[in-house]
Parts: sequence; structure tokens; C-alpha cells
Amino acid sequence: MKIGKEVQNKNWLVFSVLLISVCIASTAFAQGLGTAVPEAVGLSSERLNIIDTVLKADIEKGKIEGAVLLVARKGKIAYFKSFGMRNKEKLLPMEKDSIFRVYSMTKPVVGVAAMILLEEGKLLLSEPVAKYIPAFKDIKVAEIKKDETGKEVVTTVKPRNVMTIQDLLRHTSGISYWFWPPKAIQGMYLKAGMSKLATLTNAEVCEKLATLPLVADPGTKYIYSRSYDVLGRVVEVASGMPLDKFLEERIFKPLEIEDSRFKLTGPDVDRLVYLTPKFFLYTDPTKDLKFFSGGGGLVSTAMDYARFAQMLLNGGELNGKRLLGPRTVAFMTSDHLGSMGNRNDGMYVPGRGYGSGFGFYVRVDAGNAYFLGNVGEYYKGGAAGTVFWVDPTEDLVGVFMVNTTTLQSYYRYLIKSMIYQAIMN
Repeated sequence: MKIGKEVQNKNWLVFSVLLISVCIASTAFAQGLGTAVPEAVGLSSERLNIIDTVLKADIEKGKIEGAVLLVARKGKIAYFKSFGMRNKEKLLPMEKDSIFRVYSMTKPVVGVAAMILLEEGKLLLSEPVAKYIPAFKDIKVAEIKKDETGKEVVTTVKPRNVMTIQDLLRHTSGISYWFWPPKAIQGMYLKAGMSKLATLTNAEVCEKLATLPLVADPGTKYIYSRSYDVLGRVVEVASGMPLDKFLEERIFKPLEIEDSRFKLTGPDVDRLVYLTPKFFLYTDPTKDLKFFSGGGGLVSTAMDYARFAQMLLNGGELNGKRLLGPRTVAFMTSDHLGSMGNRNDGMYVPGRGYGSGFGFYVRVDAGNAYFLGNVGEYYKGGAAGTVFWVDPTEDLVGVFMVNTTTLQSYYRYLIKSMIYQAIMN
């Protein structure tokens, strides 16, 4: 009888292990991203573990408080770990599902929204922005000269070119951010309240923005800007839906993305990773807001963003749900700057070796960048340090979530190169 019980217990143990394995596999399948040991997808566990050592040491030194890293290859997650704390003061550990402010990683999502509308025939890239936002019909371009005292004086002229939807998508609209030079334009942006927009609607933000002069003629220069905030409003007008609802219904729900949104409520507030309010672009997604910034308003998790990235890598589809056609994805992740891109000056945000797609920085040069990668891969980072990569050549997705107000570029260069050095075949 005793032996029978032992056998029965062993059988139950085996059954339990199998049941747990099936549940894990089912969950992974539902997420559209299976799991695999690194070696099964051509990665080295030993080399990936170097990342653990580096991040733990940096947390110990106080360079960062915590981070989450996810690496998927060939459609399977091979590395997914959290490190450190999400809120050191409250002694809350970083979890894999911790929620981060992703800032400009909002732009690729809004770029996809625009491409969905393009495929449905609801907008064209060649169309004037003024078709959707009439206030832009009378936009002017700044001409800046210095008077006898050396003070910048701004006059305005009519633009030579019409600002198009494509200009918004590739940051050639001539619009600026309030924190970009020239100083004379900065002052005008600040006076118009462009650094404090939470109480305004997307429509009201665009109305204000249309009263400010452009810093360059549309279509002539890459200038990182509020173009995607304007694009968010275009999406609203073309679709007839508020931006937050469009993203939820047309992108997040089909991809089973559950924790990406503009505003956090309820228990999810406790999952938000701490960011110092001293950060000059600090936002609080737990407060009431009317402005759904298409250029930087979303919060997200590593898994959520990995699902979005894998959809792009798959040519617009994830787990049987298609958002875009493969050729549309190929088009939007191509370089759209040509000779206007691949610059080495401090004002060129994509950085050396890169051009720009529709919300992404696209690699155009194998040897000119500061980190490992392949021509044709694309990435995007957020102001507080988060970043993701998609590399079609390597069949690779990487998502690194961290809050740092001073070491954004450092960790992008570091983590990406450390992922690539782990690729064995």
C-alpha cells in the first residue's frame, strides 16, 4: 500500500510538471512569442550572462536603479530578466511586467496607426497636413537674423513647400521642440506654453503649434520635433476616433498588448517605475490629462513592446492577427531621408550610420555607427532611456527598459553591442 502511494505521488508529480509546462507553453503561444534556450536560436547563454554581470554591477554602483531586458530571436524569447528596483525608496523590486514611460517609443506606434489608415485609403502621404488640420494652412517659416547688439530677431515668410503627411512621419515638417535651438524659436515655443500641454486636447495643441513659425521649409531638413504630436491629431481626424481609442482598438487589442496606454489607473499605478520629477521632460501618467501625445505619451512594458516589435519583424502580423501588409512594413522601415540623413552633428538624433523611417532610425551604413548591427535594422529610444531594436537580418528583437536621465546613449550602445556579441550563428 505504501509503495502504491509512492508511485501515485510520483505520477502526480510528473503530471503536475507536465501540466505546468503545458500552461507555460500555452501562455507563451497566446502571447505570440514562444520561449527557447539561447543556444536553440543561435545565441550563447554564456555570453548573454555577461549582461547580467554588467547590469548588476552598475546597479550596485548606483548608475541605474533597475532594468528589464528581453531578447527574442526566430520568434522565441531567449532572454528575459529583470534587475534591481523599480522604486528604491519604497523597496519595490523591478519585475518583468514593470511599467515604464517610453516617451518617443510612442512614435513608432503612431507611425503604424498612420500606415493602417494609409492601407485603408483614409489618408495619403502626399496630402497636405492642412487638409486634416486647417490651422496649418497659414503656417510661416522663421528667418532669423541678428541685430546690431547681437540679439536674434525673427521675421517670417511663407513656406516654399507644402507640409505633407510624409514630412510629419520623417521629421522634415520644419516643426521643432521647445528645447531645440535656435534660442529665439525656443522662447516663442515656451511663451506659447509648448512645454506644458497636459491640460490641452490634441486639437488644441495643434492649434497653438500652427501659430508658431517653422524653423525650416518643409521637406528640406531633418529636425526632431513635435511632428508626431501633429500626426496623432491627423490620425484622430482621419479615423474619427480619439488617438488613445484608436491605438487601443486597432493596435493593442489585436496584438494582445495589455499594459500600454497614456494613463495609468488602479493597481497598475504601483507597477510604474520611478522617474525623478527633476527630469526636464518629466510626465505623470497617473494624473488626469487631455493631451495624448503621439510623440511621447505612452507607457509600456518590455513584453508589450516586444509583441509590437515582433509584429513588425513578422511583416505586420502576430499570432494570426494582421495589422499591416508586409510591403507596407518594409516601406515604413526603410530610410526616407537619403542625403538629409546619416549625419554626425549633435542635432541629428538618429546618429551616425542611420537614416529615418516612419518612427524609427534605420541603419544605412555597416561601419559608421557606434554599436554593432546590420544595414536594414531599425531602432527607437525614449527620452528616459528605454530602447528597442528589430533586425530582420538576424531575425532579432531586443527591448531594454531602464530609467536614466543622463546615460541614455551609453546604455543603448552597451546593451545592443552585448546582445550582438552573443549571436553565434
